Amino acid sequence: MKVLMILVDGMRPDSIDDIESAGRMIRESASTMAAATVMPSVTLPCHMSLFHSVDPSRHGTTTNTYAPQVRPVVGLCEVLARYEKTCAFFYDWEELRDLTRPGSLRRSFFLSGYRMGFAEADRCVTDAAIASLADEKPDFMFLYIGNPDEVGHRYGWMSDAYKEAVRGAWKEIDRVMEALPDDYTVIILADHGGHDRSHGTALPEDMTIPVVIRGKDFEAGSKLNDVSILDVAPTVVRLLGVPADREWEGKSLL
Repeated sequence: MKVLMILVDGMRPDSIDDIESAGRMIRESASTMAAATVMPSVTLPCHMSLFHSVDPSRHGTTTNTYAPQVRPVVGLCEVLARYEKTCAFFYDWEELRDLTRPGSLRRSFFLSGYRMGFAEADRCVTDAAIASLADEKPDFMFLYIGNPDEVGHRYGWMSDAYKEAVRGAWKEIDRVMEALPDDYTVIILADHGGHDRSHGTALPEDMTIPVVIRGKDFEAGSKLNDVSILDVAPTVVRLLGVPADREWEGKSLL
């Protein structure tokens, strides 16, 4: 068993309502369109909570600037590396480099979305992830797709431009799914939503995220209930046969 996690930055659940491949994936998966992220609903704090299964008040990062942990909580990739599981990261937003500690990744691939444009960077990062799935087959892979958040800040969440960016993100997801080996469970989610041209508040539009999980351990078409972004790391380690860290606060969705 291996796990691929794909995160689309800023993807609101209602932004995928009319995307055919998203609907097909939901029918083939266990899912919820009402999972909760953490406050502040900002990209780096949400990712830190995703990978460390604790609230920002514990990991200490409350803005998009990483804050070294005063009382460190071990992250997902560090737990997996402890049990000889291979991890790979593919991303185009540089601040995510601090989600893992040195020595926990077998492969890390980064291109700057700010320098080359996030849509193009998303395509190139996805290309690299597809190649790694074919050649290296890591036990855990994280693929980050950043363009919807960038477009949301520029044109507004649920604007036509934003919806087109989400459709573009799903085209990248479709390419990965076409190349995905059979032994992978796939988790697709967002870090936060958004409203107007921003996010970070406790508004439902900011705090509500989709979580979609396709794999042999999850019933197709079933609904996941009471889901938090904190639950994802415990679910990943459970799928990979590794115990969760005792400091983690989330629960496994299995």
